[in-house]
Amino acid sequence: MKSRRFNRTDSPRKIILIYAFLIVACVCAVYPILNILTISLRPSNALFTKSLNIIPKNATFDNFKQAFIQYDMLNWLWHSLIVSGCACVFSVILSVTAGYAFSRFEFRGKKMGLTLILVTQMFPLAMTLLPLYLMIIKLNMTNSYFALAVIYVSTSIPFNIWMMKGFYDTIPKSLEESAYVDGASVFRSFYQIILPLARPAVALTALFSFMGAWSEYIVASVIINDAGKLTLPVGLVSMQGQFSTAWGIYSAGALITAVPVMILFICLSKYLVGGLTVGSVKG
Repeated sequence: MKSRRFNRTDSPRKIILIYAFLIVACVCAVYPILNILTISLRPSNALFTKSLNIIPKNATFDNFKQAFIQYDMLNWLWHSLIVSGCACVFSVILSVTAGYAFSRFEFRGKKMGLTLILVTQMFPLAMTLLPLYLMIIKLNMTNSYFALAVIYVSTSIPFNIWMMKGFYDTIPKSLEESAYVDGASVFRSFYQIILPLARPAVALTALFSFMGAWSEYIVASVIINDAGKLTLPVGLVSMQGQFSTAWGIYSAGALITAVPVMILFICLSKYLVGGLTVGSVKG
């Protein structure tokens, strides 16, 4: 059955209001990004101008060059990629397997475990920062990327587990039962049958995990104190001077920060489509 954009009974006024709301929402979302792009393309001595052109007449990429020359931008990118990549991989592995266990198996403490996982989402990360920091000091793991990645994994997997469990619940159990009849083990049925069908949820889990670790600032600023080990969000904040800030270079650095996330989103976009299990079981 083909979907329709609007109901036939919708009045022209309603359609116009919907389009007007969507246009306003798009403008509000896109304008800050375009403003940052404009500032990053302006020369350092022309920060504020009366021109409304998105790309100024005297546009230059000098701010992007200076971001790597004057600051340690390349190392900041590399450090953030290490931490975010490790956090993403381990978060996906733990969330995918734990979500499957909570969805398919019955064991003692299942409901309590799901409730406790959900309760952890009620507390902001900043609230648990002090005990985490004291724990890291006792373990002598300050300025450690491993400790930072562990914190990111522990804060992302509760939501990811619930998301994966909800997606697994939509996959018919008859698919696994048919595999069991044919002699497949639990691991084989999960790896060859369930996991390929769960690609949209896995891709979303990877995207959320990477984005959460990539843009996090508070924990990274507390755990990492060594100037040579700063991650990208902490490094960008260090660009701000006490009395003046090179906003052109700062805007260029902000745009550079968005590039890896955009690349990851583009690579995973083909998997972010639901409904892959529709029609997999005949009635």
